[in-house]
Order: sequence, then structure tokens, then C-alpha cells
Amino acid sequence: MTSLMNEVAELITDLTSRLAATASVADDTAVSGPSETAARRPEAARRPEDDLACAARVLRTEADALTALADGLNGAFLRALDLLSGVSGRVIVSGMGKSGHVGRKIAATLASTGTPAFFVHPGEASHGDLGMIARGDAVLALSNSGNTHELSDIIAYTRRFDIPLIGITSRDASALGEQSDVALILPPVPEACPLGLAPTTSTTLMLALGDALAVALLERRGFSAADFREFHPGGQLGRALLKVTDIMHKDDGLPLCRFDASLSEVILEMTAKRLGCVGVTDAQGALIGIITDGDLRRHLAPELLSERADRIMSPRPKTIRPKALIAEALRVMNDKQITTLFVIEADRPLGIVHIHDCLRAGAA
Repeated sequence: MTSLMNEVAELITDLTSRLAATASVADDTAVSGPSETAARRPEAARRPEDDLACAARVLRTEADALTALADGLNGAFLRALDLLSGVSGRVIVSGMGKSGHVGRKIAATLASTGTPAFFVHPGEASHGDLGMIARGDAVLALSNSGNTHELSDIIAYTRRFDIPLIGITSRDASALGEQSDVALILPPVPEACPLGLAPTTSTTLMLALGDALAVALLERRGFSAADFREFHPGGQLGRALLKVTDIMHKDDGLPLCRFDASLSEVILEMTAKRLGCVGVTDAQGALIGIITDGDLRRHLAPELLSERADRIMSPRPKTIRPKALIAEALRVMNDKQITTLFVIEADRPLGIVHIHDCLRAGAA
């Protein structure tokens, strides 16, 4: 029994020694191996310059990739533009994973710049959402590998119903590259991720290529700032693109009188409309002058009420065109140190804008 116990004790001692030796080797490897580099230092040991160098490396990698993408644009891009500009329906954008996130942004950019578009998730497409894609539409599919399994049903659907397919992929010899009517092939550039696995450079290229398509389509169609505002009525952008016709006082709210009206009529009109002025028109309805409350004070006299409007009006009042933005109206009023502008077309007053209207609309 004693002999057996001694043998067990020796085995335990031997196993303990082996485990200690293995741990020692692992520790030595951890100290002297690849983790000694700046990229693999423990967080506590990393220096600020290491993080800055990493960020700069990522940005330069992606910037170089964008340059390669721009230099490589060719007839395929033009064919994609022709296809998209000729679509009578909508542009359906689809992609899986990170490509899907990029696809949602591309669809939003297309839609907001005059190309009706929306995103369809490839997984949901296989369970009924293929019904969202109809003849007259076009599909823009994104896949870095070009062999994304979830896109297979969308690709097959477009081939079956003769729906134009544009693919954005890095591999020409892939399911997406081969089946697309137009394949936009990304240049062979490395991912910015040091492992070469996380989609970084590739998604940046997809996003930029989507922007290039959207802006080129915008310019082809002559899409204007006024058109842009129609799709962006909310927020600061929408306020900045408001026109004077959107906020002007018109119809019954427009203070006007004829040139031969008495000053008593002018005062009643000015009081009723509460804008501090009245526009004076000729017999044909053209705007020829303006009377402000300041003009009334300067001409204050016992015989004032018997005067005609054209005797005390200021001729050639400051005006603005109907399609002008309210930011322009505010600038004119500030430059001329006035508080109102008549909006005219062919010399006839359509409305009037007060500086307070511009400020309430957020033009400042």
C-alpha cells in the first residue's frame, strides 16, 4: 500500500511540474510573440499614438481604394446609368449584412434625389417580399463576394421576369457578377481591418459607388434645389429651401389700395392687415408704390385724411420674385433695412413677406 501511495505521489508531482512548464512556455510566447507589436498590445499598454496610427491607416487604405474605384470607372457605369434613368418603376436595392446596411442608405439617397427607390431585405424577399418587385422596376444588388446565398432568390426572380439587374460586387466570376445585366466590379483592394475579415473598405466602395450613381442621375435629370425641397420638407434643410410663396400673405391678407384712394381708406387697410404698410396699384393693378406707417407719421397734418394715396406714397417699392428662397428675402430686407417685400410677377403683386415671417420659418 505504501509503495502504491508513493507512486501516486510521484505521478502528481510529475504532472504538476509539466503543467508549470507549459504555463511558463505560454507566458514566454505571450511576452515575446506577435502581441509585442503595437496592434496587439493589451489595452493598458497601448499608447495614444498607436490608436492614431491605426485610424490613419484605415482612412488611407479606404482613400486609396476610392481613388482606385474612380480611376477604374468605365462603360459599365454608363450602362448602369442608362438602365436606371430608363426605369419606369422603382429601383429596388438589396443586400445582406453590412452590404444591406449600405443598400438602405443608397436607396434613401436615390429616393431623395429624384429616383424612386426602396430597400428589400433578401431574406424577407424569399418569404413574400418578392411581390414588391414588378415589371418596370430594376434591381440593384450588393454583395462583396457575389455569392451571397440569400440573394439567390432575388437574382432568379429578376431572370425569370426579365427585370433589369445591376450588381455591385468585387468578383466578376460570381453568381451576381455573371447574372447581372450590368456588373459594377469593385477594384481588388484590401479590407482596412487587420484581419482582412470585417467589411470596411468594401462597404465604403459600395457606398461611394451608390452616391456616384445617385448624383449622376440627379444631374442627368436636371434635378433642382426646388425639386430637392419637395422631398425634404422637414428639418433645417426643408426650412432653408422654403420659397417666399410658401410663407407670404396673399389674397385677403394682402394690403393694397388704388392710387386714387383717400388716406382714410389707406389707414383702414393698413390697420386691418396689420403689416405696417399698404401697396399702391395703378388702374391696371400693377404695383407702383408703397405707403408705410412711417410715411403717415411724416405727413401728419389736419388735411392728411383728404390726401390721395399717390401723393404720399414712396414709388418703386422693393420687391422679390415668387420663386426666391426666404433666405434671399431676408438678405434683401437686411441690406435695405426694411421689414417687408412685395412678391410680384409681371408687375402685379401676388403677396407680401414680412421679416418676422422669415424668422418664424427658420431662415435666420
